[in-house]
Amino acid sequence: MERMKLPPRGPMELPLSMLEVGCAGRFELLTHPEGPDGDTFPLSTLPHGLPPYALDLASELERRFLASPEWLPPHSFERAHRVWPREKDIWSLLETAPTPVHSTLQTERDPTTGQILAFREAPLDNMGLSAKNSLSFQRAPGPPAQALRGSSTNYPFWPGGMDEPSMEQISAKGHLEEDIDFESDLLTVPPGWKKGVEFKPQVLQASPGLLPLSGLLGALDSFELGGSSEEEEEEKRKTKAKGPGGKEGDTPPAPTPAMQRADSLEELVLKEVTPGPPPPAQAVPPQPPKEQWAIPVDISSPVDDFYKRIPDPAFRWPFEPDVFQKQAILHLEKHDSVFVAAHTSAGKTVVAEYAIALAQKHMTRTIYTSPIKALSNQKFRDFKNTFGDVGLLTGDVQLHPDASCLIMTTEILRSMLYNGSDVIRDLEWVIFDEVHYINDAERGVVWEEVLIMLPEHVNIILLSATVPNTLEFADWIGRIKRKRIYVISTLRRPVPLEHHLYTGNSHKTQHELFLLLDARGTFLTKGYYAAVEAKKERSSKHAQTFGAKQPTHMGTGPGQEKGVWLSLMDALRKRDQLPVVAFTFSRARCDDNASALTTLDLTTSAEKSQVHLFFQKCLSRLKGSDRQLPQVLHMVDLLKRGIGVHHSGILPILKEVVEMLFSKGLVKILFATETFAMGVNMPARTVVFDSIRKHDGSSFRDLLPGEYIQMAGRAGRRGLDTTGMVIVLCKTRVPEMADLHRMMLGKPTQLQSQFRLTYTMILNLLRVEALRVEDMMKRSFSEFPSRKDSQVHEHTIAQLSRRLAAMEEVDTSGQLSDLPEYGQAVQELQETRRMIQRRVAESASGLKALAPGRVVIVNNPAHRNALGVILQVSSDTANRMFTTLVLCEKTPEGGTPGGDTGGGSPTPEVPFPDDLLLNKLFLPEGPCGHAVEQLGPCDLAAITGKTLRVNAERILEDVKKRQMPRFRSDPPGPSAVQAAQELLRLAEGGARGLPCLDPVGTLQLKELAVAEGAMRLRRLEEALPGFQCVQSPRFPQQYLRLAERLRLRAELEHLRFLLSDQSLLLLPEYQQRVEVLRALRYVDAGGAVQLAGRVACEISNHELLLTELVFDNLLTELRPEESVALLSCLVCQTKGQAEPQVPSVLRKGMERIRAVAERIALLQRECGLRESVEDFVAQYNFGLVEVVYEWARGMPFAEIARLTEVQEGIIVRCIQRLDETCRDVRNAARVIGEPTLHAKMEQASNLIKRDIVFAASLYTQ
Repeated sequence: MERMKLPPRGPMELPLSMLEVGCAGRFELLTHPEGPDGDTFPLSTLPHGLPPYALDLASELERRFLASPEWLPPHSFERAHRVWPREKDIWSLLETAPTPVHSTLQTERDPTTGQILAFREAPLDNMGLSAKNSLSFQRAPGPPAQALRGSSTNYPFWPGGMDEPSMEQISAKGHLEEDIDFESDLLTVPPGWKKGVEFKPQVLQASPGLLPLSGLLGALDSFELGGSSEEEEEEKRKTKAKGPGGKEGDTPPAPTPAMQRADSLEELVLKEVTPGPPPPAQAVPPQPPKEQWAIPVDISSPVDDFYKRIPDPAFRWPFEPDVFQKQAILHLEKHDSVFVAAHTSAGKTVVAEYAIALAQKHMTRTIYTSPIKALSNQKFRDFKNTFGDVGLLTGDVQLHPDASCLIMTTEILRSMLYNGSDVIRDLEWVIFDEVHYINDAERGVVWEEVLIMLPEHVNIILLSATVPNTLEFADWIGRIKRKRIYVISTLRRPVPLEHHLYTGNSHKTQHELFLLLDARGTFLTKGYYAAVEAKKERSSKHAQTFGAKQPTHMGTGPGQEKGVWLSLMDALRKRDQLPVVAFTFSRARCDDNASALTTLDLTTSAEKSQVHLFFQKCLSRLKGSDRQLPQVLHMVDLLKRGIGVHHSGILPILKEVVEMLFSKGLVKILFATETFAMGVNMPARTVVFDSIRKHDGSSFRDLLPGEYIQMAGRAGRRGLDTTGMVIVLCKTRVPEMADLHRMMLGKPTQLQSQFRLTYTMILNLLRVEALRVEDMMKRSFSEFPSRKDSQVHEHTIAQLSRRLAAMEEVDTSGQLSDLPEYGQAVQELQETRRMIQRRVAESASGLKALAPGRVVIVNNPAHRNALGVILQVSSDTANRMFTTLVLCEKTPEGGTPGGDTGGGSPTPEVPFPDDLLLNKLFLPEGPCGHAVEQLGPCDLAAITGKTLRVNAERILEDVKKRQMPRFRSDPPGPSAVQAAQELLRLAEGGARGLPCLDPVGTLQLKELAVAEGAMRLRRLEEALPGFQCVQSPRFPQQYLRLAERLRLRAELEHLRFLLSDQSLLLLPEYQQRVEVLRALRYVDAGGAVQLAGRVACEISNHELLLTELVFDNLLTELRPEESVALLSCLVCQTKGQAEPQVPSVLRKGMERIRAVAERIALLQRECGLRESVEDFVAQYNFGLVEVVYEWARGMPFAEIARLTEVQEGIIVRCIQRLDETCRDVRNAARVIGEPTLHAKMEQASNLIKRDIVFAASLYTQ
């Protein structure tokens, strides 16, 4: 009977079950009914269920001892602790970690079936490498806690571009032991020891008649036994076999030039003693091709096949990329490094976005660096919304450090590179935004350090505003990294700019803008003169009203300022040119301008509501008292009316509120300082310049073209505006046309090296033996001009060395025995004369003597001791030239030579003593001729005491006339002929030379170098007649050979000097700074970094002072709030207006810090550094000690702001940077094992990290 299938009676009988798929913890719902035999379906896809696993030890401890208190006794709870006494084991002190295995087993498989055929043992290289002893990527990763920022005890990874020694080179060093001189090259003092072992043999005085044992042993060592009879027979057989059949025939046996054994002693001796045959004449090898590391990319033509070449791009935008963006993307796909120098708002970020997407596709990492923290926060928000997997690292914030894209400041990346962070292993791209920030005098060196230290596998993306020397900068990077850099520059702005002048608030001109530079880049003088006329009319009306005398600063009072801004805003609102960014180069004037516009309201009621809601939402995280700060209340009132203020004195959270409201279009006019233009992607429709002059820290000056372009580039929103409007306010007067033209159309500032040596850099490199500070200096941008031709120099050195080796030796036998000394004397005499003549030409008395009409003796390749008369002296002090009429032979054609004949003397010249002593003047053999030439100071061998009356102007006019083609065959003018005849008369009359002016006695040159040179010159002139070599008939030939050898050697020495460390510009300063470190015992005499130096490596700023304070126990003796208050002197950059009211403990601490700073400054001066003691001590500013002290004690920020006149934003920035300083001191305490100081710095950091000062950035939420 068939079984009936009844429906289930309840939900519990439904055929539902959970199926566990694999061991990943994934479940599926099954609804199959039972089988006919009653078996249920399996509940797991694994046949034997899940594999066993061990419970995590921490979880087990929590479950047993914390989650279940049954094991605790109900009474005597304090006696429930258990202690297991530790047994003493002395032998455990001798245990060492097992050495790593130096070999591994490798399998041999059948290539077709894959079957294992055998096992073989293979050695492993690079065993035992770690972050503490190796720069290789083959070393094991460090502990996870140090994976992100590394450790100051880690070695960095090997920088790209430096020649890393390969395993072949390291192993080859073992075969070069014969190069070691075991007599003189051995070291006797181990590193770090004061004494060593002396290995020199000691000579002992033996008693007479006794033989010393060492002598006997030496005789035994040198005693040689004869060869055996078998060896003698073998040698005879070889000689007989070689005699009849050899090429020598019956000639006596000679040592063969080529030996069979490469390592035989005979071969080595032959190589040294027997001169080989002269090398055959070879063609001069061609110069090496000039390396081109910077490759300019053409973006003038469209990239039609872009999507064919990249069918599956890593990232797509809702718009079509521009040509320069497509070209950059194509090179990124090829793993090339690129330098994108584009106009402001052109879209450089597109290149960075594609690199981030490409790294995510490749499962690698990207680091995006920016010069300022605010820009890092904004990019974090933008990239987080786009890519998701983005992290942020700044001085006080660390978010998602495991993300594939990390955004950080350049200083943090430098620290990661020096500390060997393991993040560098997976790094594919490093994006440097705002590279033109390398011109910053204080922080520009960080960019150069990072670019030099990046490993070879990391590709570089440089984003910059347009700069004139992009190719030079890219060539430097490519040369130091040994990789090509593709340079992509935009030709024009995507939104062109129109530049206007606005003259004031008169009824006629209050709505009138004078166009000065149109969108095509044409400078319109008509607009400039119209603005000048309008300003004059305004001034004349002012004079009619108030009298003829005009005020000195007309139009700059508060009332006039307000009127100008109200008129301008009214005009711009009618033209629909809002929003506006008004750049004002003073924080106080920003606030004053915004506060003065009390009657201006630019927002609708709906926009006011949006501003209010957004502001309240952003400030909800602040405590009640912080929301009532005067600056907060004032900013709310301004923002509701569409006015914003943005500068460093504004609280950071308020600055972010202003930026976000501006990007939403709710801020209509923003008064900002120059920092707003640095990379913040917030374009406006109009940019207004309150002034074109700024204070750069030392004086007032006009804006540089690069600064003006950077700020003006904020005008014009791509996709919204056809043109951007730039307005220059002319409140007092219209600026000069030349100044405006230079500022608007001048070239931007070039990228210039700001490389300087810091103690942190020196210590970080000294602790790694393989890296040298000299190598870092060689690769700096400042050394690039002198180092870029190093390959050509090496090629030239090889050529000159071959030429020198192939030259015949100089014969110095017989009378020529003193020829080398004569050659050295001649060379020294000529160099001394050139030096003296240069100094004479630079001095006032020398120039007075070298006036037109002065007779001089000319000695250069074209003339030999020829008389000349000066006609004209150039006014160029750097390159002084003398137009001189020089006596010479007359050419056969009857004309005058143009300086290409050598005064009848053969070339090359052989200087005899009479020639060098200027006793033998040049006399023409035939008719007298003359040449008018431009001579430098070194061409004048001497200045005679004779002067001639010549008509210099007529002679120069005659020479100029005869250079024309139709007058070329005319005879010289009478003035020139007369001057030449006078010179000939002087030459004929001066049989033993002419009296010359003494530079010291006559010209009164009192410089030490000139006086010493004159004495040396006199000594050499007295010694010249005593040389015998000039009497030899072989003298001319041998002297020319010697002179050529000396010239080649001098050229070789010069080229080798250029390639050596001694030519480095900063080498003397480096040696002085190392001397300072030695005196402070940061490094020892051998350069090894000591404990104090390792502490200084932990500190990012003011490392010497902080290290000295740590070792002097100054901070350990104070309470946490006192320590952090004193440390504020390191980060405070604005002086307080009044002397801070602080307790006596802090006042003593301030005095001690000044004393330590003065001690360091005096030591630096003793070691040769130029920084003055006053400047070094003055950089430590105690203006905010009271503020920080009260803040650490818990005073609310509203009361803190009343203690000082320093603006709130600067106070917040100071305290934020102070937290980084506390962290540095905390790390230093950990290095030296000072738990008290570590705990105090931890407590001090916690005391200052509160409330509005450390409110989280709105961009990170």
